[in-house]
Amino acid sequence: MEPTPEQSPHHAYPDHWEADVVLRDGGTARIRPITTGDAERLVSFYEQVSDESKYYRFFAPYPRLSDRDVHRFTHHDYVDRVGLAVTIGGEFIGTVRYDRINEQGRPASAPADEAEVAFLVQDAHQGRGVASALLEHIAAVARERGIRRFAAEVLPANTKMIKVFRDAGYTQQRSFEDGSVHLTLDLEPTEKSLAVQRGREQRAEARSVQRLLAPGSVAVIGTGRTPGGVGRTVLRNLLAAGFTGRTYAVNRAFDEGLTTLDGVPAHQSLGEIDERVDLAVIAVPAHRVPEAVADCGEHGVQGLVVLSAGYAERGSAGRELQRELVRQARSYGMRIIGPNAFGIINTAESVRLNASLAPESPARGRIGLFTQSGAIGIALLSGLHRRGAGLSSFISAGNRADVSGNDFLQYSFEDPDTDVALLYLESLGNPRKFTRLARRTAAVKPVVVVKGARHSGTNPPGHAVPVSRIPDATVSALMRQAGVIRVDTVTEMVDAGLLLADQPLPAGPRVAILGNSESLGLLTYDACLAEGLRPRPPIDLTTAASPQDFRDALAEALADGTCDAVIVTAIPWVGENGNAETGDGEVLAAALRGAAAGGPAKPVAVVHVEIGGLAEALAAASSTAAPRTRPTTLAGRPATTPGTTAPGASATTATPPASPTTATTGTTAPATDTAQPTAATPTPDTPSATTPTTPGRIPAYPAAERAVRAMAEAVKYAQWRRQAATPGKVPEFLDDTIDEPGTAALIDTLLGPAPDPRGRPLAHDEVRELLGRYGIPVRPTLPAPDAEAAVAAAARLGYPVALKTTAPHLRHRADLGGVRLDLADEEALRRAYGELTDLLGKPAELLPVVQAMAPRGVDTVVRASIDAAAGAILSFGLAGAPSELLGDTAHRLVPATDRDAAELIRSIKAAPVLFGWRGSAPVDTAALEELLLRLSRLVDDHPEVVSVALEPVVVAPQGITVLGASVRLAPPPPRGDLGPRRLPNY
Repeated sequence: MEPTPEQSPHHAYPDHWEADVVLRDGGTARIRPITTGDAERLVSFYEQVSDESKYYRFFAPYPRLSDRDVHRFTHHDYVDRVGLAVTIGGEFIGTVRYDRINEQGRPASAPADEAEVAFLVQDAHQGRGVASALLEHIAAVARERGIRRFAAEVLPANTKMIKVFRDAGYTQQRSFEDGSVHLTLDLEPTEKSLAVQRGREQRAEARSVQRLLAPGSVAVIGTGRTPGGVGRTVLRNLLAAGFTGRTYAVNRAFDEGLTTLDGVPAHQSLGEIDERVDLAVIAVPAHRVPEAVADCGEHGVQGLVVLSAGYAERGSAGRELQRELVRQARSYGMRIIGPNAFGIINTAESVRLNASLAPESPARGRIGLFTQSGAIGIALLSGLHRRGAGLSSFISAGNRADVSGNDFLQYSFEDPDTDVALLYLESLGNPRKFTRLARRTAAVKPVVVVKGARHSGTNPPGHAVPVSRIPDATVSALMRQAGVIRVDTVTEMVDAGLLLADQPLPAGPRVAILGNSESLGLLTYDACLAEGLRPRPPIDLTTAASPQDFRDALAEALADGTCDAVIVTAIPWVGENGNAETGDGEVLAAALRGAAAGGPAKPVAVVHVEIGGLAEALAAASSTAAPRTRPTTLAGRPATTPGTTAPGASATTATPPASPTTATTGTTAPATDTAQPTAATPTPDTPSATTPTTPGRIPAYPAAERAVRAMAEAVKYAQWRRQAATPGKVPEFLDDTIDEPGTAALIDTLLGPAPDPRGRPLAHDEVRELLGRYGIPVRPTLPAPDAEAAVAAAARLGYPVALKTTAPHLRHRADLGGVRLDLADEEALRRAYGELTDLLGKPAELLPVVQAMAPRGVDTVVRASIDAAAGAILSFGLAGAPSELLGDTAHRLVPATDRDAAELIRSIKAAPVLFGWRGSAPVDTAALEELLLRLSRLVDDHPEVVSVALEPVVVAPQGITVLGASVRLAPPPPRGDLGPRRLPNY
């Protein structure tokens, strides 16, 4: 809403202060600056406020606003005097105002940094979190305008407002003066205030999804008069699922005499329904959707599922229609799933909602599913149904214009009916928020993600969000850091989801393999090694094994303390008459379930070939899923402590025996335990997972590779859970060797009073000074424009020296002959200088430099950069073309902890080189980890440092040397994750 011309001309309307927010009850509202055109809205709002609320605001009876009051409360300069309003349907439901004051409490201008603040919320909307949201936004506005403190006078009886201030998490002081409570709030965000803000965000967004998935009543708008069509299909599915609420069919084309359709009330508009409808499913052509949305908004509908197509998937015109759809819905306080959605499902017994185009509602289960694609949603529903798995909830978001994967994570985090969250995503509109939410959710339940459009990813259709330019491999690494199980295909998603939903988490990577096929056992063994697991030699039960033999062998494997998981392989067995038994899968399934139910809580998976009915029988145990406890903390039982080897070494020294051990021997050949080194030696405790009170389903797979891959994902996730229970930290010793204030002053000087938005690279001496303040020394280099200058530089630095070219096309290309090392004296230096210029060109082209030699070691590369969408990222790899060609680089989000730094250097494929590969001396990885932590602190403390490259960093057996460094400074990009809560802008 633009200001009128009489608005103060020297302070433009701050449209970036406008924001859509989710309130405590899950509804939405809009926050925006108050303008001179709001006089009538303000008066109308004030008339609907109770006398008590007016008294609390003005400390006296104040029945109406005078013309002078209205003028004062609608005319602001957006600097010293600011007013914000919360609106629904264009009308005010709450306001806040600050006025800058001096030390005497009188009106002032900058540099005064204190302001008096006052709120007023309509009584009908109190308790919805309106004042809390306003406080977050007015505090952000005040900080932007140089205000550091708020002062407020509150009557002691106004306990609600006192609680809003008290619970905000800001540093505050309170005193009682002249019959009122005087509050002073320091507006600098604190760890507590951010936690409060994010906690409110989580509860509000989870509630907004819960309102959509558990409505008390549903209206299908666009229900056809004849069978068929989208609307009539959804109505049929709602009725077939046994929806427990009230259902209505709505179509403006219904005949006036039509009162029911398919047994439910039929109406031409929502206004004819004698109750407020909670959820509307819109299935009308796109050009009629605005009319339907307006009807919903005017009659209090809480949320929309828009199945209609013709929006952002159709191009620029459709994108604008989509933006207008979201703006319209949010103006009424409604959230949207869609447009172009497939629908939603909630299998809870108290709801039984199938507001989708899925022909049959899935069985009730413990898996929550979110997908951006209707086609993928259909495939996933079909795949889960075919394998006997049930769902707790399903959302197909279509164009994902509003409700997103982040909202689904907020809901899944606290949903007691969901044990595993599966997400198919084609875009990450807010990667920072996604990783934060995923990390929190993954700490209590698995999150499995398939990311589509990995190599051609774009913004979500119609969204105005920062574009992430980081490669897909980096996205995958950051997901892993957050505990997300990322898989490549929807088949792998289903495979992993089935195992994680019904089986306990494994205590480690040791896998027992048993079955009646030697070949299938060896294939499973090889697959385990390929996935980094530590398989025990396969136990061959022979083809004569009966279901009882399987049961006995599985019970023995589960009781064995040297294994953490079991994979059972099965082919049709030979019956008494010598024929293969292919159809008695139920008997084998019962035997396996019985052994699993009676043994220790360890995950079991089955690989089967042509055994009729086995997969169905194994899945039948969970055709109805009762809630089961899944602890959010990790505790466990003692297990054998694994040894350590260099990363990349063989995961086990065991090899498949020529003649696999048979069950009749009663023994199992031992396998040597060797483990990858980790950031911190993991505890041998197993993740605590309670066994279901009834035998759970055992996932069955048609191929060994699929079962093993799912088990490997469970093992990696369980290890992450154990480590997440005791998170890393930033060592305190860094604080004593880092000059944060001095660095900030230096950066201000280097950027200047009017910094170039594109930023500027720093010169060599500037780089050394900046990094040196964070304890990162860079070995000096001296220019050598001719041989005499090179000799003088070497004399200054001391022999032996290195001679290097720094021309962009030759930088870090030792393979092209642009680097000469170990030049021990002047003669060697002059000879090298001549050879270099003769071979590669004139000194003016080569830009040669001289540098003192560093101790020999492993050349590495350390980088940090800021992505506009994902945030600051720390990267590590070995120097050289092979690492670049193979993409052997590891990444972590900043700020990095000691555990992150240690995992970073151990997670590249070439990491064994650092740990004494082929008899070489191990290098000083502790010093390398410290360097990573220092660089992480630098970019975290100073967002103006938008990129740093340390190349090469030579890691010797004792110490490290940074031979080259480049730094780029720029005005810091906005940090939306630290600001007040807001939905994506349109």
